[in-house]
Amino acid sequence: MAVKSFEELIAWQKARAMNRKVYSVFGKQKEFYYIDQICSAALSTMNNIAEGFERKSNAEFKNFLNYAKGSCGEVRSMLYVALDFGFIAQEEFNNFAEEVRDVSRLIYRLRESL
Repeated sequence: MAVKSFEELIAWQKARAMNRKVYSVFGKQKEFYYIDQICSAALSTMNNIAEGFERKSNAEFKNFLNYAKGSCGEVRSMLYVALDFGFIAQEEFNNFAEEVRDVSRLIYRLRESL
């Protein structure tokens, strides 16, 4: 792999952007259990990409990318909760869910490239 740091990975960059968006949209939500869950999942997505990369082993990196993809799925699931409980509107849900799917696809492609 020609990439020298996880910060160069598009999947990590997009996961970081997703994490910022999660915090900006839900960070002031009054439902603290919800905030904790979705923010933890978003943070886990980007951190698992970074941690796996730093392990310097393709096998371990693949495992951490699996964890990152799982956490990304958790963010998407939590968006349904946000929609169901009126934390976000349908259009915002649609746009946000597509961004999360994009992160998930990038993680999958990265994993498959190893």
